[in-house]
Amino acid sequence: MGAGSWGTTFAQVLCDAGTAAVLWARRPELAKVINASRENPGYLPGVTLPATLTATADPAEALEGADLVVLAVPAQSLRQNLTDWAALLPPAALLVSLMKGIELGSCYRMSEVIGQMAGAPQERIAVVSGPNLAREIARREHAATVAACTDNDAAERLQRACHTAYFRPYTNPDVIGCELGGAVKNVIALAVGMAVGMGLGDNTRATLITRGLAETARLGAALGAEQHTFAGLAGLGDLVATCSSPLSRNRTFGENLGRGMAMADVVASTRQTVEGVKSSQSVLELARRHGVEMPITEVMVAVMHDDLEVGKAALMLASRSAKPERYGL
Repeated sequence: MGAGSWGTTFAQVLCDAGTAAVLWARRPELAKVINASRENPGYLPGVTLPATLTATADPAEALEGADLVVLAVPAQSLRQNLTDWAALLPPAALLVSLMKGIELGSCYRMSEVIGQMAGAPQERIAVVSGPNLAREIARREHAATVAACTDNDAAERLQRACHTAYFRPYTNPDVIGCELGGAVKNVIALAVGMAVGMGLGDNTRATLITRGLAETARLGAALGAEQHTFAGLAGLGDLVATCSSPLSRNRTFGENLGRGMAMADVVASTRQTVEGVKSSQSVLELARRHGVEMPITEVMVAVMHDDLEVGKAALMLASRSAKPERYGL
């Protein structure tokens, strides 16, 4: 449910794994193009999609008889979409989130929004998260991910459904940790991109990535996540990929800010959703509710939403008081 770059790519993965898939596109014209040309030109130009993949703009048609419902819409639109789709969801389907964000206002993780809006227990809700840059996977380059669910049988069912020669899923019962890793890494990637745009070097990038992981782990500890998750694919793996790759929308957004582009101009030039921009606010609010210090996130919220100048943001982080490396856990 969602024909952006990652939704389309994951539909390809399912088909390659032998799992029949229907791709729901919001725009009828896009569904027609995908069916006619085997390509999603707006999001994955040049990638030929499997002949077994069909697209539709009718949610009822897409959801009919599904045993896996994969949700791949922008995080802040999930609640509204599920309002429209709730009555169409097959009652026994496993509901799978590909989204990496925290809802504004409620500070809910995506699995919590799904559970609330679909009336589904946590055993029927799974999360896919890892170092999964869509274009590389669409080209069938090797990658791994985490299929997380509190029900191990459901996690293994999802694992089998998307396991291909180039895409290797591992199971994990820690849904909270996997979702936090996926959401917070977008905020840290904005900071890394900003540093790159300012011309700062590898030491700065490594520092931001490492301290960003520490922020994520502190928040995870407060919310009951398993700390080992943050050393795995859904934690460190996803963080490194998103902070290092020019394919990362969040890093690219930050780079443009670091080069001196005005926030409004960066937003205007960005075609696809950059989850970290909005989710940074809800990540910070979630941290404040639990008394967790997240200085990189706090500074990025000030840059994104409170007009803090990029140069002052770097100075604020560099001039923080000295602390032990491990604190607040």
